[in-house]
Amino acid sequence: MIFLLEYQRSKGKLLTFKTFLDSELALAQQARLDLELELNKKGVDHEVVILEAASLTALRQTHRRYFETLDEIARASRRGAN
Repeated sequence: MIFLLEYQRSKGKLLTFKTFLDSELALAQQARLDLELELNKKGVDHEVVILEAASLTALRQTHRRYFETLDEIARASRRGAN
């Protein structure tokens, strides 16, 4: 699966989340470019990325910062250390 994410770093907020099939890589790349151009035109500084993962569950494990707050990640880390 291919995932397109728009993330607002200053607020730690995921704003856009779209999924694409592996066969739709060119479509995902075009969507990323279109979104980046639109944001740039508006003067908006958001992180826009395309990520590949076997599933949403796998993506949430490898890129937790897009889906959880820093407090949630820290709490989970502390629970795992006990």
